[in-house]
Amino acid sequence: MAERISRFLRDLWTLARPYWFSEEKNSARLLLVAIIALTLGMVYMNVRISYWNNAFYTMLQKREGARFVPLILEFTVLAVIYIAMAVYQVYLRQALQIRWRRWLTGYYLNEWLADRTYYRMQLTGKATDNPDQRIAEDLNLFVEKTLSLLLGLIDSVVTLVSFVGILWGLSGTLEFEWNGTTWEIYGYMVWVAVAYAIVGSWIAHRIGRKLIPLSFDQQRFEADFRFGLARFRENTESVALYRGEEDERRGFTQRFAALTQNWWAIMKRQKLINTFTTGYGQAAIIFPYLVTAPRYFAGKLELGDLTQTAQAFGYVQNALSWFINVYPEFASWKATVDRLTGFHNAIQLAQSETRTSPGTVLEPSAADSLALSGVEVALPGGRTLLANASATIMPKERVLLRGPSGSGKSTLFRALAGIWPFGRGRIRVPRIFDSLFLPQRPYFPMGTLREAAAYPAEPGRFTDAQLRSALTDVGLPQLADRLDEAAQWNQQLSGGEQQRVAIARALLHRPGWLFLDEATSNLDPNSEAALYSLLSERLPDSTIVSIAHRPEVARHHQRVIEIDPATRSLVTV
Repeated sequence: MAERISRFLRDLWTLARPYWFSEEKNSARLLLVAIIALTLGMVYMNVRISYWNNAFYTMLQKREGARFVPLILEFTVLAVIYIAMAVYQVYLRQALQIRWRRWLTGYYLNEWLADRTYYRMQLTGKATDNPDQRIAEDLNLFVEKTLSLLLGLIDSVVTLVSFVGILWGLSGTLEFEWNGTTWEIYGYMVWVAVAYAIVGSWIAHRIGRKLIPLSFDQQRFEADFRFGLARFRENTESVALYRGEEDERRGFTQRFAALTQNWWAIMKRQKLINTFTTGYGQAAIIFPYLVTAPRYFAGKLELGDLTQTAQAFGYVQNALSWFINVYPEFASWKATVDRLTGFHNAIQLAQSETRTSPGTVLEPSAADSLALSGVEVALPGGRTLLANASATIMPKERVLLRGPSGSGKSTLFRALAGIWPFGRGRIRVPRIFDSLFLPQRPYFPMGTLREAAAYPAEPGRFTDAQLRSALTDVGLPQLADRLDEAAQWNQQLSGGEQQRVAIARALLHRPGWLFLDEATSNLDPNSEAALYSLLSERLPDSTIVSIAHRPEVARHHQRVIEIDPATRSLVTV
């Protein structure tokens, strides 16, 4: 148990520490101090109201009418101050929450995207489930619940310290006879509150501890179901063509069934803990009156003392029962911390593997050519695709890479892009390797056509005239006047139109090295030939390397390099 608690605290510190020692540490700490100060001030106001409550009920008991109006005015002042503190405590906490979340989101986005960590995590199977949820939802929950639990704990500790003295003084001494001896217990109401809270906390933990793994699973099932719906939305045409509605419905039903089954388990567990905590809270209302009634009826307490004692007992008992009251929230927070810890560790592991096993390495050289010498490229499972790949591509050259399906053509392109971690060897590239890779299925970011055509550059880099000209040149004049229209372009455009937009990107970016991986496969031969001619005309200083299966593509290139499956090497034909 102690080891698990220690490990959890280390994980929690790993997640929380970066922000509080970041460039925003001064403003963050100042906000936190202000929030804690307001929290302490609210506790102080509760103490003042407790004494006011004693005076008010004593005044009513003694019918001292002259004190009525002054006490009402005093309460009004206390209430106004308390309300102001409560409002600004929430306001500043929300300000700190969004600032912390913004910083953490940027931090984890940078860590996830740096050195293509996201790509390596996906390839190696070390990706945690639904990283989008970890960043979008779990970080929000972590910040919100961490602040809520921390401030609640501080409030409980300060409340306990503030009211335990009041309760001790009001409790007096409990005397009773047992076994012929008179026993005295000083401040007995304090000990009653402590025993009451300890027993309640132990029972609550025994009942509710299973909520932690259930909450962890619930977040995963929710994310899986949401991801399935989003993936279906992005592939509606393919599903429609396959008539795969029933299969999709079956998948949705299965994922939702897992979600609901786990939810029912949470409901049953929460029913048990809610039954206990509700009964526990209700019993705490009447319990202090039962314990103090004998002293009141014996004339040892005034009515005001009785009500203040009950109120002080409530504050002390509630402070000691903090863990019981927040147990469901604690279970959800603990699950969130575990999920973020897994995500953080997966990122760290992927980055470590990138440093220790980078795969093929792009090495800048003084030459203007691109040279492979003894390069090995493998699959994640270990199967070697290229064992001794050697080739040289000169600047401004047009080269076609061919080979049987599965021989490693696209994987070699990934190695040339510097993103493939499986293999070894060095690829010497020009010192300024201005490259652009066009895959068979172009990527379209969310947003306007202007952003899609300019990708991955900022849309403001190109003028309207440049964008319209590029779209018209690649055979999409109907899109030239829709630059600022936002749509899901990967669904609005056909496969051939998407590939034309990708070629337009090449015309706009004018890369020194252009790699096309089946980038015109969805076009008819005449359109394909027209686009290759366009590239040769508009990008005369660019080196173009293509992967294609159609024989007629070869006439647009000066040289053909083939992958020999038998020797797993590159051969110029």
